Amino acid sequence: MRTPSANPRPEYRSRLGHSLNTDPGGPRVQVTYRGDVIADSRDALRLDEPTFPPVYYFPRQDVKMERLERSSHESFCPHKGYATYYSIKDGPEDAVWSYEDPYDRMRALEGRIAFYPHKVDSILVG
Repeated sequence: MRTPSANPRPEYRSRLGHSLNTDPGGPRVQVTYRGDVIADSRDALRLDEPTFPPVYYFPRQDVKMERLERSSHESFCPHKGYATYYSIKDGPEDAVWSYEDPYDRMRALEGRIAFYPHKVDSILVG
């Protein structure tokens, strides 16, 4: 288990060709699954990362967390850190992820929730 601490990811600067940009609070973003809105926010962060479509990270208070259950799956991103996963109850496994202790440069993502578009019905922006 990792302990909370400064998390600078010192070799990040060596990857100059890979920039990450977050845009705070913009349009309303909603996630639906089986016709139910399970996330709805005007405070979702949009993350733009080369070679990937934009990803919206929701504050937990804007997500129906009771619809999710923690998974044992974890992954690692060399730019953001370790991600933990959640499955949608009675739905797809590992459909949702979160960076609980991201690298300092990506601290804005801390504890926010993101959804895989192919595991939910829709992610509507605007």
